[in-house]
Amino acid sequence: MIELYGTTAVSLMALSYALEERGLAFRWLFAASCLAAASYAALIGSWPFALIETVWAGVAARRAARRPT
Repeated sequence: MIELYGTTAVSLMALSYALEERGLAFRWLFAASCLAAASYAALIGSWPFALIETVWAGVAARRAARRPT
């Protein structure tokens, strides 16, 4: 079941990243899916990946907040 969670999180990351230019909702979805991927990594004990995804979620959220259109 945990693999399904991780697959969903990473799939949403890829999809929302590809669609970021279509609107603000996709930018926020990308940030949220990065956090989901980080939590998955923490659950499986992959701490370097969890840390990187957490940082990337912050970068994505900042980008979304700075470019509201």
